[in-house]
Amino acid sequence: MKKEKMTGVITPILTPFNDDLSLAPDLYVSHARWLLEQGIHYISPFGTTGEALSLSLNERLEALDILIKGGIDPAKLMPGTGLCNLEETVTLCQHAVDHGCKAVMTLPPFFYKNASDDGLYAYFVRLIESVNRDNLKICMYHIPPMAVIGFSPELAGRLAKDFPGVIVAYKDSSGDFENTRKVIAAAPDIAVFPGSETFLRQGMENGGTGCISATCNVNPAGIRNVFNVITGAKDGDLDQVNNEMKTFRKNVEGYGPIPAMKGLLAEKRGDARWRNVRPPILPASEESTRELIYKLGDMLKPLS
Repeated sequence: MKKEKMTGVITPILTPFNDDLSLAPDLYVSHARWLLEQGIHYISPFGTTGEALSLSLNERLEALDILIKGGIDPAKLMPGTGLCNLEETVTLCQHAVDHGCKAVMTLPPFFYKNASDDGLYAYFVRLIESVNRDNLKICMYHIPPMAVIGFSPELAGRLAKDFPGVIVAYKDSSGDFENTRKVIAAAPDIAVFPGSETFLRQGMENGGTGCISATCNVNPAGIRNVFNVITGAKDGDLDQVNNEMKTFRKNVEGYGPIPAMKGLLAEKRGDARWRNVRPPILPASEESTRELIYKLGDMLKPLS
């Protein structure tokens, strides 16, 4: 009997920092709670949106502990665990699995840009064997615009076939829906999530299971609403709500998503710490935040 695929709207949660750029636990926990209250199905700490590669190994371990100790159900969490070295990736995976997280979202070891599918396959065999946990579940994180290398449809299918129940999902942040379509065909038993709500409808109409999108941080209810209309859980004009959601996304993209979204949260929640980002990213100016708020207009719902 096949297990049900993971499905829903997933937020790669922003990581808030204090003015000294240390983690801000109070903002982190309150934002995670708010996202779940808004209807988000799962939260994914330490994705690209979470400035993951600006965080140390110990900070990632601490941040996950902060969320769980703050009352966030680990079964609602899918932390990012992919680094270039196997040992630390194993540590992050084991920490997440041992805390009862839903799954881990794992990048390929991205420094070696000419790595072949066979080389990446060998890496993930070693990773799975080294983690050595029966309840390990991996979501492959494909983001070639940042990592250059990624999980080809053929590699995704091979890993899913050889490690059923371990390789359970695929996040496609390629921006190329044809790749998404090919992965769905190559690995039909796993959950496939486009990395943007731009492809939420298209994905679900072609066998995908939802989306994992940065903009869920500031438009969670709007994106969940589209998911609900697609699935029939709610009545609505799908064309209208889908177009509004995509317009919202396009506006945020025009301002640099991470600083733009943090700027929106700082402005709407009245806590300037939300503007803080770690270099080389620079914070959004108050002027650009006001301009984005104006452009979003009624599409921007209350953020607290």
